[in-house]
Amino acid sequence: MRNSMTGFASGQGEALGLRWTWDIRSVNGKGLDLRLRVPDWVEGLEQALRAKVSGTVKRGNVTVSLRLQSAHDGERLALNPGQLDTVLAAMHEAEARAKAVGLTLAPSSAADIVGLRGVLDAHAEPQDPSPVRKALVADFDSVLKAFCGMRQAEGKQLNAILSGQLDDIERLTDAALSVTHDRKAEQADRLRAALARIIENTDDIDEARIAQELALIAVKTDVTEEIDRLRAHINAARDLLATDGAVGRKLDFLMQEFNREANTLCSKSQSTPLTAIGLDLKTVIDQLREQVQNLE
Repeated sequence: MRNSMTGFASGQGEALGLRWTWDIRSVNGKGLDLRLRVPDWVEGLEQALRAKVSGTVKRGNVTVSLRLQSAHDGERLALNPGQLDTVLAAMHEAEARAKAVGLTLAPSSAADIVGLRGVLDAHAEPQDPSPVRKALVADFDSVLKAFCGMRQAEGKQLNAILSGQLDDIERLTDAALSVTHDRKAEQADRLRAALARIIENTDDIDEARIAQELALIAVKTDVTEEIDRLRAHINAARDLLATDGAVGRKLDFLMQEFNREANTLCSKSQSTPLTAIGLDLKTVIDQLREQVQNLE
């Protein structure tokens, strides 16, 4: 089963007088980069979640967020001294600047100040973190399952796209082979014409040297090896798509080999039809490479 590196899932739960919301999402990455944003007071929670995610996800930049709050009225409002000091300092500076330009500001009441954002914080009554951790870890399983399910669904679509693009590359490779066969007679005619011109304009001919040059030209324009390698890469890519596990990195390396053969085919073509096929190959290979970047 193929997996995409992109995915998202969320979930809610409630237990032990607490209410929580999960958020887990991922984007493409070279390896597994896991970031967790969970309450510090629930000891051992981050380690437990990290083990669950890393045991299931192999690649991608994954972020897990947890918002935890009281589920009832058992919470109290407490003054945030740091935020209060910041607000008072800002008020003092504002009054000083207003006075400097001849303005008088209306006095602020305590109710005005504590009503400002962050001056009062809501704190749930402290709890034993052990049962809270167990409840959260158990609830996380369903969220992680939904997250992996989304990655699998996208991976299935990716698999179909990649298979179709490999079919296109195979079709173009077959076309290149056909053009190669058709151009052999044309190449032979060009070589014979070139040889005739040399013989007509040269008194002392080194036949061995001419034979070597003709053989070198034939080698430089022969794309049979590139076509054979493209076929081998197509088979290798299909084999990887048929295996289980994370194969995105291997396919990414294989894309470099695909591109190298297409470039060489274009440089050796000496044929307008073959060059056109080579350019089409490069286009499809580039599209394939872009899709492989999304694969786990």
